[in-house]
Amino acid sequence: MNAEIVSNEPKTGTFQMRINPEYKKQLEELFARCGMTLSEATNVFFQMALTTGGLPFNVNSDPKVILSDRSVTYLEREFRKGLESAEKDGWIPEDAIRAKYR
Repeated sequence: MNAEIVSNEPKTGTFQMRINPEYKKQLEELFARCGMTLSEATNVFFQMALTTGGLPFNVNSDPKVILSDRSVTYLEREFRKGLESAEKDGWIPEDAIRAKYR
């Protein structure tokens, strides 16, 4: 996800929080690799929270539940991409796909 997704509306409100300086540095580096500032990444989080009507991810201490949710999200995203591609470019026969990836 990159910063262009965030609304272009003026941002005149402020939000301040305390964070461990080492975490802040790591987060700034992480988001820089995604082409975003920490502020832009925070705005993406807030926008997604508004879009989903809550936290935009599952908060759960059970790693199996978290991985399951991530897997379902990944599969849904890949399915949508495949469906969009098929609708745009036409369906590819299953045997042609199997031959390509053997």
